[in-house]
Amino acid sequence: MTNVTDQDRVVIFDTTLRDGEQSPGATMTHAEKLEIAELLDEMGVDIIEAGFPIASEGDFKAVSEIAERSKNSRICGLARANFADIDRCWEAVKHAEKNRIHTFIGTSPLHRAIPNLTQDEMADKIHETVSHARNLCENVQWSPMDATRTEWDYLCRVIEIAIKAGATTINIPDTVGYTAPVESADLIKRLIETVPGADEVVFATHCHNDLGMATANSLAAVAGGARQIECTINGLGERAGNTALEEVVMALRTRNDIMPWYTGIDTTKIMHISRRVATVAGFPVQFNKAIVGKNAFAHESGIHQDGMLKNRENFEIMRPEDIGLSGTSLPLGKHSGRAALRDKLETLGYEVGDNQLKDIFVRFKDLADRKKEVFDDDLIALMSVDDEADDHLQLVSMKVTCGTGGQAESTVELEVDGKDVIATEHGDGPVDATFKAIRAIYPNTARLQLYQVHAVTEGTDAQATVSVRLEEDGMIATGQSANTDTVVASAKAYIHALNRLIMRREKAGPGADTREISYKDLT
Repeated sequence: MTNVTDQDRVVIFDTTLRDGEQSPGATMTHAEKLEIAELLDEMGVDIIEAGFPIASEGDFKAVSEIAERSKNSRICGLARANFADIDRCWEAVKHAEKNRIHTFIGTSPLHRAIPNLTQDEMADKIHETVSHARNLCENVQWSPMDATRTEWDYLCRVIEIAIKAGATTINIPDTVGYTAPVESADLIKRLIETVPGADEVVFATHCHNDLGMATANSLAAVAGGARQIECTINGLGERAGNTALEEVVMALRTRNDIMPWYTGIDTTKIMHISRRVATVAGFPVQFNKAIVGKNAFAHESGIHQDGMLKNRENFEIMRPEDIGLSGTSLPLGKHSGRAALRDKLETLGYEVGDNQLKDIFVRFKDLADRKKEVFDDDLIALMSVDDEADDHLQLVSMKVTCGTGGQAESTVELEVDGKDVIATEHGDGPVDATFKAIRAIYPNTARLQLYQVHAVTEGTDAQATVSVRLEEDGMIATGQSANTDTVVASAKAYIHALNRLIMRREKAGPGADTREISYKDLT
């Protein structure tokens, strides 16, 4: 791209590890957070919001290690409007070569009522806390939470206070996904024109997708003058999610004729990180999701297929290769070797080391013995199998018998913290009996909120991918697994979700409040 200026550059601020992880059930392990941060760093994300350091010791350690390991990205931590949060945030990010403190407070009438502060009291708190953050760190972002429902005059007032106190980025959050594109553009434009000192800071946009307009609102905000977009991989986030990184990046790239701005993202890495985030978060990507969905580059209509054969541009505005998606789907078989498997994985966007390849090759051979042909989607499902080495519960074996009346008997053997335990239960079908047997081995009160099955490929030997979501004592955990046997996949997905619940309990600590950290102790 030629003849570009800093005003043409849109900064990508990824909050997958912070706002994305707040999706119910999307808790990631320490190792998974480090892995995702490394992938974000490699793909060219400008700023990684690595977590909420004061939320837990685990969050603090993850942010600290990400800060120390980052090679290119600026590492940011989130802090509420109090000195303790800000100090803890600085301790976590200070060792990064490039760092940022992001502090926030809710400014709308509804959010001001939560800490019970008057407008003047909140204004004083904003000045004190932003000043404190700036005394620690040269790069400070401030957010008036629920900005799109804050009174215009008060919003201008507190933004001016934050700028004078030393904020270098002003983020305008549409916290509840309330605004619309025309409002989003107008709000940013008016703030830049109205607030004293606005031309000295970067304005950012943070949109939620409650009305399905997060991407449109973010791009509209850029048109209004914002030069930072806050987003997540796959649109992960609370409720309906956040602006999806892949959507805004590819929209700017594809429609650069009407949106003359650019990012520093290596788009060929999008598909790989999308799949990895889906796996570690336990949130499968919907088939018709823009850019990264399974059907995003699929064409079934006869008219579409004919047009594609004549010229791909008839029905594709992007090339699959642009996001790192292989254009072919030639199957492997049981006679395929390690070299062929490695080559296929690389075309799918997976870089694997020799030791990892050995483990994957064993699982590939096992699958190939059960399936005549192993397709791309089978390998993607195979790569989604989590390492169970550190799990409390592991499936050892299971045997299921079904009667003609619908009743089933399931005998399950689990390894529980190194000890094998067996239980047999009856149920209304094989899955129900299996889940009861698991509960007999590991008693719990978790409620099954979601049980979902879909075939990875076609045919009676197709792998089934099963998704399970459990809720217990306000905590939510999801689990996924794939297997040619649907009942085995169901058992593994259920066990995966239980292991995540155990992990969340350990992360919270004994007697801890497992709800999301909120306004308590603001003062």
